[in-house]
Amino acid sequence: MNLHIKRGRLIDPATGLDTEADLFIAAGKIASIGKAPTAFEVNQTIDASGLIVLPGLIDLLARLREPGYEYKATLESEMAAALAGGVTSLVCPPDTDPPLDEPGLVEMLKFRARTLNQARVYPLGALTVGLKGQAITEMAELADAGCIGFSQADAPMLNPQVLLHALQYATTYGYTVWLRAQDPYLAQGGVAASGALASRLGLRGVPEASETIALHTIIELMRVTGARVHLSHLSSAAGLELVRAAKQEGLPLSCDVTINHVHLIDLDIGYFDAQYRFDPPLRSQRDRDAISTALMDGTIDAICSAHTPVDDDEKLLPFGEASAGATGLELLLSLTVKWAQEKQIPLTKALVKITCAPADVLNLNSGRLALGAPADLVLFDPDAHWLVAPNRLKSQGHNTPFLGYELPVRVRSTIISGQLVYQESKT
Repeated sequence: MNLHIKRGRLIDPATGLDTEADLFIAAGKIASIGKAPTAFEVNQTIDASGLIVLPGLIDLLARLREPGYEYKATLESEMAAALAGGVTSLVCPPDTDPPLDEPGLVEMLKFRARTLNQARVYPLGALTVGLKGQAITEMAELADAGCIGFSQADAPMLNPQVLLHALQYATTYGYTVWLRAQDPYLAQGGVAASGALASRLGLRGVPEASETIALHTIIELMRVTGARVHLSHLSSAAGLELVRAAKQEGLPLSCDVTINHVHLIDLDIGYFDAQYRFDPPLRSQRDRDAISTALMDGTIDAICSAHTPVDDDEKLLPFGEASAGATGLELLLSLTVKWAQEKQIPLTKALVKITCAPADVLNLNSGRLALGAPADLVLFDPDAHWLVAPNRLKSQGHNTPFLGYELPVRVRSTIISGQLVYQESKT
């Protein structure tokens, strides 16, 4: 299908392009910007007047809850949420039930995702068998099945020798290992950031050292093995300083931060509000300010939604017993724009963190408006606002600390491979 998107404001964060022009799509790829290609026959036209046309969002972590946790969410519900949020590609971690530690499980997930013909799904394979941290998986077989990297998700890796062997294996084949920088012993039982607030509320704390000690280990093992590592969900100013130094040293390191940590701090917990229960926990205003600085100077490569649908009953428990996580796919674009507005950051620069930068982490030729690039796009209204409410969310998980917030911008259409897969009316 040949698609003509006319009169839209095109923003390409990769190049800084910000102009009003027509966009032409053929064979699922971007064919031309501004002027129609020779002999181009239009099959469908979309009037994008008043809308921004942006490369589709790429989310570096979204739990789809299949297989094994269908009572929390289904592939259908979470893929619908992705499209409503303008997310056209997403990475899912291996902490399903059973974990993604066998090629057949990965192939089944990818087949299910393909049959829905919606967002592109990039699974991470389990780094160790059963995510138990004892024996490394057959990474080559999992990669052949479609895994783009390997991770323990939130499961602890207690034995550094196992991690060393895993990084050596990954280096041999050129795989990326995705790691959470959190010492399992220092973080054990913790539900809030260590400090005055956790002490006052009587909550067990997770010290900043749990992140920095884990980072020292990871960085040292990177020096030994030469492995490429992606760090998920950094949360502390001290941790970011270590990452900044490691990048300046030239280590093949990338990292992300969750959109929740971009906006929120530990004081937002208030009186034991379980909607603010996250792992890693929300930290101080100083840490949040350090996150913004690190995003701007390139220390942090990308912002992810950390989308984790949680059953309502699991959030009604006391704070210390409630499940960590929140829905985020449908909020990622709005919250990124909100951050840009609050910090007076140019929109094009802020959008880098959810488009071309995560594409670079995944080594994908997407997340940009370039000739020949996949025609994965989101069209959104920059002047619209919307109220975050359970009945407005397509995700099966309705828990988020942003319930009741009025957020900027609203997705109107999502396009994948040149096909219009989501459209919302302007009413």
